[in-house]
Amino acid sequence: MPKADGADEALNRVNPHSRPSDLRITDMRVAEIIGAPFTSALIKIYTNQGIVGLGEVRDGASATYALMLKSRLLGENPCDIDRLFRRIKQFGGHGRQGGGVSAVEIALWDLAGKAYGVPIYQMLGGRFRDKVRVYCDTDATVPSGTATGKRLKERMDLGFTFLKMDLGLMQIADVPGAVVFPAGSLEGYRDSPRRGPLKTIEERRLRNAAYDLHNVPHPFTGLHFSDKGLDLLEQYIAEVREVIGMDVPLAIDHIGHISMQNGIRLARRIEKYVPAWLEDVIPWQYTEQYRQLQDATTIPICTGEDIYLKEGFEPLLKSGGVSVIHPDLLTSGGILETKKIGDMAQDHGVAMAIHMAESPIAAMAAAHVATATENFMALEYHSADVDWWDDIVTGLSRPLVKDGFITVPDKPGLGIDDVVDEVISQHLQPGVTGIWQPTDRWDDEYSWDRTWS
Repeated sequence: MPKADGADEALNRVNPHSRPSDLRITDMRVAEIIGAPFTSALIKIYTNQGIVGLGEVRDGASATYALMLKSRLLGENPCDIDRLFRRIKQFGGHGRQGGGVSAVEIALWDLAGKAYGVPIYQMLGGRFRDKVRVYCDTDATVPSGTATGKRLKERMDLGFTFLKMDLGLMQIADVPGAVVFPAGSLEGYRDSPRRGPLKTIEERRLRNAAYDLHNVPHPFTGLHFSDKGLDLLEQYIAEVREVIGMDVPLAIDHIGHISMQNGIRLARRIEKYVPAWLEDVIPWQYTEQYRQLQDATTIPICTGEDIYLKEGFEPLLKSGGVSVIHPDLLTSGGILETKKIGDMAQDHGVAMAIHMAESPIAAMAAAHVATATENFMALEYHSADVDWWDDIVTGLSRPLVKDGFITVPDKPGLGIDDVVDEVISQHLQPGVTGIWQPTDRWDDEYSWDRTWS
């Protein structure tokens, strides 16, 4: 039999059970899980040809952000990704509010790839790399930098070549004289608002109060590091570096609800330990303060996990306020939007790392973008201690993260065969009674959504 030419070979890769032009969306369902490492909602978009697309709503967000889009997608061809994205993107927003739009967009790419028999990275323009470098995020929950250093060294022994840890308010909050704060204000930052069902009005009031406190922007909290506090933080990272050495990149996160000025003071103290970046020192909206912060230190300044859409990144990039952008695909708008964000950052001489703290579905979506984006640096991995993380899906190599890298397969779409129901059923969010349950109540949701007259 003569060898097929390029066109014939491409046609042979198309799913034989699929006529992509006739593909239509018929349903959307969710599975709300916890512990992989946080809370998230996996989504499935079903079609009339039996092909199912996988997506994921961002950690900490509500499945409602995706389900509310269902009626606007039913009957549509999922391969028309950009057209459908433009229809639904007005329903997303910064932070977790971008989770629904982003989850749907990822599932549409998965469907298109499966329909045409092509991996997503190929539809984005092909590869810049064969393997995606992963950075291992490790919460600094112990007061000793030496102890945290030993935990990070264990990550290095697993093959990780890029690390991240916390360094800031929570490492010194219990030390008298380390933090200057208005009386009674510090305690509320120790815990995040509770999730799950609440039984009483008082429980709701307390959760709302905690929510309000955590939504006070950094410049208005009145929290400051004292010189004693800065001494302790400098000692902490010095102890970490003593254990892990100076060769491995070490990014810094969770500095706390402190001001730009305190961020500058901390940055100058720890420059000698060469952090890979300082992350989310202040809210990303304060473009001018970011410029001042980056101008005041040689440490690369990084932010972006809570920014929705490409235009949200543009002011920071134009200002020179960041050296590394850090979008999360499950907030930024999904796969294509993050690819555009990376390309825009490259035009400004800025690298792109990718934030990710969810299941292998989100990890693979991010890995496809990382493979296809030239200025990519490293992809976050927050599940090194979750022993069932690889069990969530089938069809991928095991372990997915090996020696600090993800190898993106040539399989269609995301490269995932399916979600393992038996696994996720053991890890449902509080109050959730089942997975992939009917969502018919969202089928006829309607409003006149045009934003102009």
